[in-house]
Amino acid sequence: MNRRLRTALALTLTGTLLTTVAVTPAQAHPAQRLPDVIALPDGFQPEGIATAGRYAFLGSRATGAIQRVDLVTGRGSQLSPPTGTPSLGLKIDQQGRLFVAGGTTGDARVVDTRTGQVLATYTFAGAPSFVNDVVLTRDAAWFTDSYRPVLYRVPFGRHGALPAADAVTTVPLTGAYQQVPDTINLNGIVDTPDGRALIVVQSNTGNLFRVDPGTGATTVVDVPGHSFVAGDGLLRDGDTLYVVQNRLQQITVVALDRAGTSGTVTGTLTDPDFDVPTTVAKALGRLYLPNARFTTTPTPTTPYAIVAVRPA
Repeated sequence: MNRRLRTALALTLTGTLLTTVAVTPAQAHPAQRLPDVIALPDGFQPEGIATAGRYAFLGSRATGAIQRVDLVTGRGSQLSPPTGTPSLGLKIDQQGRLFVAGGTTGDARVVDTRTGQVLATYTFAGAPSFVNDVVLTRDAAWFTDSYRPVLYRVPFGRHGALPAADAVTTVPLTGAYQQVPDTINLNGIVDTPDGRALIVVQSNTGNLFRVDPGTGATTVVDVPGHSFVAGDGLLRDGDTLYVVQNRLQQITVVALDRAGTSGTVTGTLTDPDFDVPTTVAKALGRLYLPNARFTTTPTPTTPYAIVAVRPA
């Protein structure tokens, strides 16, 4: 190969590499420092958070409103207006649909993240009920109920189509899991690294449970020497499980086996700006947590915020 051809080839390859680097999301804003604390509207009372690209979506446990926040600029706007019912755990799928746990109303709804339109509503149970969190798997959306020893399954149709309202099923939990009356039980939920089962946290006992989605049978996830009391939202990133322990002002980091039957605590994350964070989502190489401030009496002027930390 002559020198001119080698030079032309090198320039072509260099240009290709530079083009690839230029569109990498993590370097989309190299000169702009991402904010570590992002203010939410006063009185908002956040609970859940979900992320897509540079945007976060947060639900209000007070009014049900959904706020859309740019994590790069910190600016926000209302995506969905108040419903008068809670908006708790949130998850977004690849079609831009936001799945919202409805808390004490015993239901869930699906919101279009582009328009704010409610695409579907699903009723699971009457009072007492507290539909707390949600995880999306390949074939269904799964919701926890803090007042009932069950999971709710919303099955997806072909190409992820949302089902009719009567397609919802209730899966009773059996085995190791034991419900405690008159308190918050089931909370956060994720799938296992191998995708074959689910993991839930029981806030009051501090136990993690692996759930067989086909039968509802539960076994304790073996994490020697650790309790997850005050466990709230869960996030699984590969084999790493992040457990938010809200009133302990920390995230506990667990290395899971592929089946989700056991794990090892590898560390904890905390931050001086934490004020009872409830759950966690990942974006732009960082973890984002809403401060629920459960120990502060809420008023219309109480400030709330999102706090960003580096992952383990």
